[in-house]
Amino acid sequence: MALKRKKKPSVTKLEIIRIASRLFLEEGYSVTSIRQIGEKVGISPGNVMFHFPTKEHLLAQLVDMLCDFQWKLMENETDDITGPVMSICLELMSMAAVCEENEIAKDFFVSAYQSPMTLEIIRKNDLERSKKVYTDYCEDWAEYQYIEAETLVSGIEYATLMTTENSAPLNVRISGALNQIMSIYGIPEETRKMKIAAVLNMDYRAIGQRILRDFIEYVEKVTAAAFEDVAAKKG
Repeated sequence: MALKRKKKPSVTKLEIIRIASRLFLEEGYSVTSIRQIGEKVGISPGNVMFHFPTKEHLLAQLVDMLCDFQWKLMENETDDITGPVMSICLELMSMAAVCEENEIAKDFFVSAYQSPMTLEIIRKNDLERSKKVYTDYCEDWAEYQYIEAETLVSGIEYATLMTTENSAPLNVRISGALNQIMSIYGIPEETRKMKIAAVLNMDYRAIGQRILRDFIEYVEKVTAAAFEDVAAKKG
């Protein structure tokens, strides 16, 4: 379960997570304040900070759920056409497409890459996935090589999401980013071209919107399940 903890969370803490996650994804991370979260929960800002010292700690909780969600998506893509490497490609494609059209989603994803705390979560998570996904191409790699690669990859991902008025068109950014990432892990040029062409041939904007909706629903299910678990323990 994505709500990682050392001990069972209180109902108040779970409610903070639920409300904060909803505000971050529906109204925007940057514009949401601890005070707003407290008002929605019905507690003071100080009580919110008792459980989560900063808003960044709440963002970390949501990013943790995002990482868990991404693992589940990847595990569902097991055939030769949409296997793990393709799943990783689709993941970046969908995030880039969503950030292009949805400022609130862009705020969440970009904030996650800008925060040292959440960037560390992303890098550790993606490091483990990379060792699983690219093992056939990196058989002789040591741990430090995967770490170095992930440092580069996270920078490429951030640059792809962080658009400006002068940014290249979405399809160009997706193509360039995927080519660079797969090159880092030693994927042959012909394979890279094939996978990039397959991605660009999809309705990636619609896919991005669907995956965002699926993630929002996933967050709701995770927090609802946590509430039920606490209630069952009390009962």
